[in-house]
Amino acid sequence: MANTTRTEIPIEVNNFYSRALLERAVPAFVHNRFAQVRDIPANSGTNVIKFRKYGSLTAQTTALTEGVTPAGTQLSVTDVTATVLYYGDYITLTDKVVLETYDPILTETAEILGEQAGDSLDQLCRDVMAAGTTIQYASTAVSDATLTAAMKLNRDEIKQAVRTLRGNNAKPITSMIDPSTGYNTVPIGKSFVGIVSEDTAYDLDDATGWIPVEKYPSKAGVMPDEIGALGNVRFIMSTNAYQLATANADSGPVHYTIILGQNAVAQSRISGAALQNIVKPLGSAGTADPLNQRSTSGWKAAYIAKILDQGNLVVIHHGVTA
Repeated sequence: MANTTRTEIPIEVNNFYSRALLERAVPAFVHNRFAQVRDIPANSGTNVIKFRKYGSLTAQTTALTEGVTPAGTQLSVTDVTATVLYYGDYITLTDKVVLETYDPILTETAEILGEQAGDSLDQLCRDVMAAGTTIQYASTAVSDATLTAAMKLNRDEIKQAVRTLRGNNAKPITSMIDPSTGYNTVPIGKSFVGIVSEDTAYDLDDATGWIPVEKYPSKAGVMPDEIGALGNVRFIMSTNAYQLATANADSGPVHYTIILGQNAVAQSRISGAALQNIVKPLGSAGTADPLNQRSTSGWKAAYIAKILDQGNLVVIHHGVTA
């Protein structure tokens, strides 16, 4: 058992001690923002959810024959199933830590665990998206192993991804931002959403046609963590963006930029168990803790993410500036 003791949280008064705790640097949790939420009711007897999509009908361009009833058309359906799984972690605090430390240790512990839970669910959704099968390799590459650092994300790659999404009849996520009378502002058309790493954002800043968020004609519709737009894609940045270390031809990283349209991904939980903070105070363990020496604080979540339509997202594999 990994107890948090006075070894991990030492005595505060060895030196002057400021009770203003340092702020933790955490990634922006962005991947599950654009997923449909379809929860399974509690006590429904299953942890499997089925998403159903009805197929479009083929256009009929042959004229009817007088007096002849046509054959008609059958509906088609595609079912996508997903199984909700459980995730969680906890911290054990000794009685000395709880009773002696200056810090609001239980409050801090809950916040730290909340950040860990958000990070975990964001990465779970990210990994599902990154495994999408509509893959675009930058430049002339045909695989991760043939990519080089010079094959970066640029306007041409974004335009190609948008063409693919439009060809699949994927719908943009954001609406038009009309031009304004503001100085040096640029209108933004209906857009798909791209998720990029900080290294990719560094390269996009020099891309032809890049519009930084400060030049948007209106800030009313700006998304949290949005950094700019290029070629009908608006980008948000997170250090959680997917990448493979030492995977390209230069033994450098391969970055995955995910371009999303509407209804590309869904996520499901069990109602009432989506995310729980579970605290066991000192003495709650009974004879397993006869001297009331340990308390725990933890989280547990029921979660699954699933791609609903592979045609509604494109995963661009590319290099970045070293």
